[in-house]
Amino acid sequence: MDGTRRSEIRPGLRVSIVLKKDQLTGTLTEGIVKDILTNSPVHPHGIKVRLKSGEVGRVKKIFG
Repeated sequence: MDGTRRSEIRPGLRVSIVLKKDQLTGTLTEGIVKDILTNSPVHPHGIKVRLKSGEVGRVKKIFG
């Protein structure tokens, strides 16, 4: 699962996201989903989420 479908993501899932500041390098940050911020059902760059740590970014990988 690559994180482009909103239906695959729910609060409590462990995911890897790319933060805005890391978009050029592609550095991933791992954490637990707190909120889903993207409203559309699909987004080509990944669904935007807020982690429990407060960091916001687009989902690149879902661990389940």
